Amino acid sequence: MTEVTEKMGEMKLAEGGGKGGGSGGGKTEKAPPRDWTPEMEADYQRILSVGEECISASELKGLISAKGRGTDLGFNLYDGFEPSGRMHIAQGVFKAMNVNKCTFPGTNSTFIFWVADWFALMNDKMGGDLDKIKTVGAYLIEVWKAAGMDLTNVVFKWCSEEITNKADLYWPKMLDIARRFNITRIKKCCQIMGRLEGSLTSAQILYPLMQCTDIFFLKADICQLGVDQRKVNMLAREYCEAAKMKNKPIILSHHMLYGLKAGQEKMSKSDPDSAVFMEDSAEDVERKIMNAYCPTREEERPDDKNDDSEDAGKASLHLVEDKVKNPCLDYIKNIIFSPPDVSFTAGGKTYTDFETVRDEFLGGELSEEDLKKGLIDALNTLLEPVRAHFSTDETAKGLLAKVSQYKKETLPKDSKIRRLNLVELSKVPAGSHLVFAPDPNVTPTLQEAVDVLVSLQQAKESQQCVLMLLDWSARVINACDADIKSIAAYYSILLTSLRALDPDTMDKVQVIYQSEAILADPSNYWISVINVGRHFMLNDVMGPNMKDSEGVGNVIARLMKVADVAGVEPASVALLGDDSSKTVETKLITEFFSEKLPGLTQPSVSSGNGPSLLLQERELEAHKTENDEYYLLDDPKVHGKAKMKKAFCEPMNISFCPPINVASAFAFGLNPVDGTGELTISRSAENGGDVVFKTRSELEASFADESLHPGDLKAAASTLMVSTLEKLSAGIKADGDATKATKTLKAAAKKLAKKK
Repeated sequence: MTEVTEKMGEMKLAEGGGKGGGSGGGKTEKAPPRDWTPEMEADYQRILSVGEECISASELKGLISAKGRGTDLGFNLYDGFEPSGRMHIAQGVFKAMNVNKCTFPGTNSTFIFWVADWFALMNDKMGGDLDKIKTVGAYLIEVWKAAGMDLTNVVFKWCSEEITNKADLYWPKMLDIARRFNITRIKKCCQIMGRLEGSLTSAQILYPLMQCTDIFFLKADICQLGVDQRKVNMLAREYCEAAKMKNKPIILSHHMLYGLKAGQEKMSKSDPDSAVFMEDSAEDVERKIMNAYCPTREEERPDDKNDDSEDAGKASLHLVEDKVKNPCLDYIKNIIFSPPDVSFTAGGKTYTDFETVRDEFLGGELSEEDLKKGLIDALNTLLEPVRAHFSTDETAKGLLAKVSQYKKETLPKDSKIRRLNLVELSKVPAGSHLVFAPDPNVTPTLQEAVDVLVSLQQAKESQQCVLMLLDWSARVINACDADIKSIAAYYSILLTSLRALDPDTMDKVQVIYQSEAILADPSNYWISVINVGRHFMLNDVMGPNMKDSEGVGNVIARLMKVADVAGVEPASVALLGDDSSKTVETKLITEFFSEKLPGLTQPSVSSGNGPSLLLQERELEAHKTENDEYYLLDDPKVHGKAKMKKAFCEPMNISFCPPINVASAFAFGLNPVDGTGELTISRSAENGGDVVFKTRSELEASFADESLHPGDLKAAASTLMVSTLEKLSAGIKADGDATKATKTLKAAAKKLAKKK
C-alpha cells in the first residue's frame, strides 16, 4: 500500500488495491459508466473530508459513481456505539457534523448506526437491564437530533434485535471470517500489543471478529469509524481478499480528539475531566476548558516516552503528525471549524480559518486565556440547542429524567446466568452423558467411530446419552475446508456406521446438531461463549501446544465447547482428541462450571478414546500411507485382508500389536478392559489345531509365549475386519443419504488433494 497526498484540504489518503466501489454486503450491481459531474465531485470531497484517512479514495470515487447521486441503488455507511450513559462532544457534535456531510441531501447514502445494546448488556451497563439500556440508547439519539444531526437518511439498528432475529446469517459469517485468520493477525486488532500480549483475554479475540462481521451483516459500503478502529476495518478488507469478494468496504477513519489532560491520546468516558460531555452545563465547559492542557510549543508528552507504562506498545491513534498535541487547538480545528463557512472569535478578533488561529496562538499574538475563552463561547453555542431540547421537548425531557435517575441509583447487577438451556427447551434430557463427535474430515476412519462408541458406552446404567455433532465448530476450524456439504456428509457416514457397528447402543442415543442447539436460543448461547472468553486468558485457552500461527478458529471452538457443555448441563462428559487438547478442555470446563456456574452440577469429565486401531507404530507415521489404518469407506474385499497383512506384528511384542487390538475390539468388545466374547483362531493340526480365547489377557499371554504365531493371529484379525467392513458397507449402501454422502466425501477428498 502506498500513501499519496492530494490537494483535498490537508487530507492524508492511503490508496488501497481493488477497483470500483467498496461493498461490505457482497456484489455491487454494475452500472453503466457515467460522466463525473460537479455534484458528484462535491459529494466525493465532502465525504472525503470526514476522514483523517481513506482507504481508498479511488474506491470512494468509484462507489459514488456506481451507487451515488442519480442512481437507484444508494450506498451505506456505518458506525457503532454502546449505550453506556454518557456521550462526549466527539461522539455528539463531531459525529453529527460528520454524518451530515456523508448524508448531504441528494448524495443517495444511508448512515447506519449499530446500537450495541447487546454488548452493553454483557458489560453489565445499567445493571444488565436491557430495557434501561434501550432507554439510554433512545436518549443518545435525542442528543444527536438536538445537536443538529439530520436523521432523514440515518437508520438505527439495535444489535440485540438484529443478531437474534438473523442469527442464522450473523454467526456463520463470523465463523467464516474467523477461520481465515491466524491468532497473530487477530491479536493485531487488539489495543494492547507487544510486551502486554500475555494480558489478553480470549474475549478480546472474539470482539474484533464480531466487529468485522458487523460490516458485512449491515452491508456497509463505508466503515466510518474512528482511527482507533482502523485495524479491525482493515481485517474486513483482508477477509474480502481471502474470500475472493471483489468489492471491499471503504475505510473512512475520522480523527480522534485528544483528551483535555496532558498525555491523553483520546477522550475517556471514565474520566469526566478528559472531555466536554453533551450534558455539561456552561459552567462545566468553562471549568474544563480553562483547566485544559494547552502548550504553545512542541514538548515531550507522556505518550511519546519509551517507558514501561501501560501505554507502552500501543499504536498511535493519530495518523497526521502533530508535534504540539494541544487539545484546545484540536477542538477548534475539528469541531468549531468542521462545518463550512464558519468563524471563530477570540481575543476580539474573528478568524475564518484554523491555520491563522494556530499560527497566531503559537506565535504569541493570541493568548492562552483568550483562546480558551473563545473556545468556551463556541462550545456553549453548539451545546445550547441540546440543553434547550431537553428542557422543552417532552419526550426528550422524559428520557433525560430516566437516565438521570439511573445515574443516581446503584443498579444491582443482573445475577441471571446467561447460557443456552437445552434441558429447559426440551431439546435434551436432564443429567445426560454428553459425547462430542470427532472433528469432521473427508476420510472418516474406523478409529473415530470406535472412539465415539466407547465414549457412549461410558454412560451409567439408565443414563441417557447425547451425541452432539459440532457442525459450526467444524466450520470455524476449517474441517473439510469448511465445506458445509462435506461436513454434513461426514456426519451422515459416521452416524450410519455407528448404527451398523452397535445398533443397541445407538438406540439409546439422542443426536443433536450444534447449529440446531445454538439457534434454539442464539443470544444466550453466544453471551455464554463471550463470558467464557472473558473468564479465561487467551494463553489458558490456547494451552501449551497451540501456536499463534494457528487459526484463531481453534480458540473459538474451545470456547464454544465450554458453552455447549453448559447448554446441555450433563452429568458427565466424554472428550475425544489428543491428550493435550483433552487436558486443556477438561480444565476449561471444570473451572468455568466451578467459578461461573455455581448453580449447576459440575459434570465429571473423562477421556473417550477407544482401543487404538493404528496398524503401524507412531514412530513410523512419517511414512504414513493409506494402509496404516481402516476407514469407514474401505472396500472390505480390497482392504479387509490387505491392510492387516501389512500391519506391524512383532513376535512376542504385546505392548504394540495392532492385530491383537483389532481382534480384541471386535471379538471381546470395545472397552479396553476385558469384555465378554469369544475368538476362535483356526490352525492346522500340526500347528496345534483351533484355539479359543475368551479374553484379551488370554490372547496376549499366548502371543507373548509364542504359542500363537503372528500369521495365525493376523488371519483371525483379518476375518474379523472383513466382517466389520462388510457390516459397515451394507449399512451405508442401505441408507440413501449415506450413499450420497460417500460420493460427496470422495469428491471433496480429490478437491483437497489438488490444493496440496
